[in-house]
Amino acid sequence: MTTAGGKKIWWLLSAVLLTALSLLLPPDAAAASLQIGGGIAWWVWVVLLFVFSFFLGIVSVLAGVGGGVLFVPIVSSFFPFHLDFVRGAGLLVALSGALSAGPSLLRKGLADLKLSLPLSLIGSISSVAGAIVGLTMSADSVQLLLGIAIIVIAAIMIKGGKSGYPVVDEQDVIARALGISGSYYEPSIEKSIDWKVHRTPVGLVLFFFIGFIGGMFGMGAGWANVPVLNLLMGAPLKISVATSGLVLSMNGAAAAWIYMYKGAVLPLIAVPAVGGVMLGSKIGAKILSKVNTNSVRIIVIVMMVIAGLRSITKGIGL
Repeated sequence: MTTAGGKKIWWLLSAVLLTALSLLLPPDAAAASLQIGGGIAWWVWVVLLFVFSFFLGIVSVLAGVGGGVLFVPIVSSFFPFHLDFVRGAGLLVALSGALSAGPSLLRKGLADLKLSLPLSLIGSISSVAGAIVGLTMSADSVQLLLGIAIIVIAAIMIKGGKSGYPVVDEQDVIARALGISGSYYEPSIEKSIDWKVHRTPVGLVLFFFIGFIGGMFGMGAGWANVPVLNLLMGAPLKISVATSGLVLSMNGAAAAWIYMYKGAVLPLIAVPAVGGVMLGSKIGAKILSKVNTNSVRIIVIVMMVIAGLRSITKGIGL
C-alpha cells in the first residue's frame, strides 16, 4: 500500500473510530446536552452531526473560511444541543484545523512566529475574558448576539478585499523593535518576497476585540484575522492566511480551557464534530483546484445569513 493510500485509510478510520467512541457514551450524558423532542433517539443527532461536520469541512476549505465560524451558528440554530456545548465544540473544531496545518506552514516559511506571538498574546488574554463572559450570560442573550455577529461577519466577507503584496513604506516603532519582517519564496512568480508590517498598535487593539469575540462565541477568527493582517498591517496575503492559523490555534487553546473547566466541552458533541471536519477538510483540499471557489463562497455567505437570522429569532424567543 502506498503512503498516500495509507494516510487516507488512517484518516477515515480515525474519524469513524472517534464517532464510534462518542456513541458508546451513556445515554444520560446525551440527555444532559440534547433537548430531545419528537421521539428522535439521541444517537441519531450525533450521527447527523458527524455527517454535517464532514460536509462542513469540505465547504470551509473551498470557501476559504474556518470551520468554527460556520459550525457554531448552524449547529446552534438547527440542532437540539445546548449553546454552551456547541461553542465548546466549535472552539475545538477551529483549533484542530489550525493545528493540523500549522507545522507545514511553518516549515514553508509562510506562518511567521514573530508576527503571530504579540498578536496571540493579546488575543489569548481577551479570548479567555470572552469565554468567561459568554458562559456567564444566558443562552438566549448569547444566541441573539451570535446571530447579530454572524450577520456582521457575512457583511464583512462580502465587502472584504484582498491584496497579494501590500506596499509598506516604513515600519512602526513596535514592528521594528520586535523585528517583524521576513521573506518567503513565491513559486507563482518564481522569486523571493520580502515583507514587513506597519500599524502594529492598531492591529493589537483589533486583535484584542477579535479574541474576545472568538472566545465568547466559540468561533474561529480567520474571517477577521486575515483582513487585519493583510489590509491593515500590510502582510502579504499568503503570510496573513498562514499566520492567522497560528494566532487562531493559540487563542482557541486559551479559550478552550475555560470551556473545559466549566464543563462545556462534551465528547458526545465535540468528537464527531472534530472527526467529521478533519476528514472533510482533507477531501476539500484535494478538490480545491477543480471547484469554482467564488460560487462556494457565495453559498457559504447565504448559509451564514440564514443561520444568523435563525439565531436572532431563537434569541428573542420566536
